[in-house]
Amino acid sequence: MYPDTSHPLNLPTDAPLRVLIVEDDPMMQLGLEQSLMAHPQLEIVGQAEDGYLGVQAALKLKPDLVVMDIGLPRLDGIAATQQIKAALPETHVVMLTSHQTETEIIAALSSGADAYCIKGASVERLLSAIAAAVDGAAYLDPQIARRVIDNLKPPTPKGNTANLSGRELEVLKLMVDGLSNPEIAEKLYLSPNTVKTHVRGIMNKLAVDDRVQAAVVALRSGLV
Repeated sequence: MYPDTSHPLNLPTDAPLRVLIVEDDPMMQLGLEQSLMAHPQLEIVGQAEDGYLGVQAALKLKPDLVVMDIGLPRLDGIAATQQIKAALPETHVVMLTSHQTETEIIAALSSGADAYCIKGASVERLLSAIAAAVDGAAYLDPQIARRVIDNLKPPTPKGNTANLSGRELEVLKLMVDGLSNPEIAEKLYLSPNTVKTHVRGIMNKLAVDDRVQAAVVALRSGLV
């Protein structure tokens, strides 16, 4: 993972995003720092090499976002995420890990993680996960998304899945692909506010509470 400033980071705020890195591998920690510091919208405010120190650093620094590994000494990343989200619910957590089992992924998301990215992925993919998390979207790395969704119990679709407009179906497909609202807006040449309106309409029509449930309904119903 190396610095790459060619990929735009579409964040819904002009202020730099304050980032805490929790990673026990020194080389990975250095690579992450260099990659993220290459983007002016990101500011590295701290680093920690185990889950316990990660929680302490988060409570002290109150970062906007934590990039968190799972396999950490003393306190694993899932438990650390639970503690951080309990104390700082507005702090976003992006899991960046080599762990890929369904149990670990679902446990991480259940702990409050906003995004799940696989180590070895491109910087662009990590930046997409960060942008999605900050935008309030749930992000799953494409390497694992379909496998995880296949193992999730789908919510019962109470809404009318056939009642979506053509534009809503386009937006829904991009939601399933893990794109954030700004990325969907850019892709479809729409304003971010228009995309937010479509997303709300989709969730209302599908009678779901969040984007992950919308994605599950879409895949299980054959909408995309």
